[in-house]
Amino acid sequence: MSALASALPDFPWDLLEPAKTKAAGHPGGIVDLSIGTPVDPVPALIRQALADASDAPGYPLTAGTPALRAAIAGWLARACNASGEPGVLPTIGSKELVAWLPTLLGVRPGDVVVIPSVCYPTYEVGGLLAGATVVRSDSLTALGPDRRIKLIWINSPSNPTGKVLPVEHLRKVVSWARERGVTVVSDECYLSLGWETRPVSVLDDAVTGGDYTGVLAVHSLSKRSNLAGYRAGFLGGDPALVAGLLAVRKHAGMIVPAPVQAAMIAALGDETHVEHQRERYAARRDTLRTALGKAGFEIDFSEAGLYLWATRGEDCWQTVDGLAEKGILAAPGAFYGPAAAQHVRIALTATDERIAAAASRLA
Repeated sequence: MSALASALPDFPWDLLEPAKTKAAGHPGGIVDLSIGTPVDPVPALIRQALADASDAPGYPLTAGTPALRAAIAGWLARACNASGEPGVLPTIGSKELVAWLPTLLGVRPGDVVVIPSVCYPTYEVGGLLAGATVVRSDSLTALGPDRRIKLIWINSPSNPTGKVLPVEHLRKVVSWARERGVTVVSDECYLSLGWETRPVSVLDDAVTGGDYTGVLAVHSLSKRSNLAGYRAGFLGGDPALVAGLLAVRKHAGMIVPAPVQAAMIAALGDETHVEHQRERYAARRDTLRTALGKAGFEIDFSEAGLYLWATRGEDCWQTVDGLAEKGILAAPGAFYGPAAAQHVRIALTATDERIAAAASRLA
């Protein structure tokens, strides 16, 4: 094993295999609510755009076509209330960006990357790939005057908790980071899926006033448009940072395929399919939330996103095992940080039939 691979934590999903095997043995089959992978069809207009662009013998642009860049900028203006002129860049989904962003931004050994105390595991992996020290913290005060900090991740709506950060907190983070020359990166992949509150982008005029210095926002079409299989993501923000990322990504060959770029334009130009998908998830959310409550679970946060953050006040692996006995697979909170040891993440991404089966078994 290489020194780099040995420096990384175990791949979390491999640790879930015993529970998955147990759940798969249920007579009614497994209900896999562990990974938030879309199961509903890719909208027809997006598939058509992909097909129409499939005759693509030449190399695509790393920066994206002018039409795609305009589509991303237009969407950021509409959906994120960003009235300025952010730099934009398509990415090969969002996970590769999260994993490599610290390295691409020049974070090096001796630097510090700050991540939320409970968060998507790839934030930590990205810091470790760069050789940086990774610090978990939700408090700016707790970070103190550490001048080694080069990058701070925020995630709203949160994966896994579904917590939404208020605009006042976003402003505070941006102000704090600018005073120290720290880059703020906001993962906003679930921005379109607010339930009990409306999530606000870090690019919103209420946060940055059209000045994106030192700020980047990461977005994905995986959840809002069912395009996880397309690997279609993008970022927007500080034009200087985006220009630097583009220069490095050109050298590294980090290029979104041309047909996928065309599909992204179609997806970003249509909100009807997003509303239809929201309705599906809202119904599944109501079904699962009611069933979990009746089964003795407490639901924390979960005001946005594709997950219910649930607890029975016991070790998360005990909860995972108990659900697996019912043929339901959930993700243990331990995957997301030590502070989440008594929670499980339950995804809404299963068919209506499987969601109904889970509710029946919980009852």
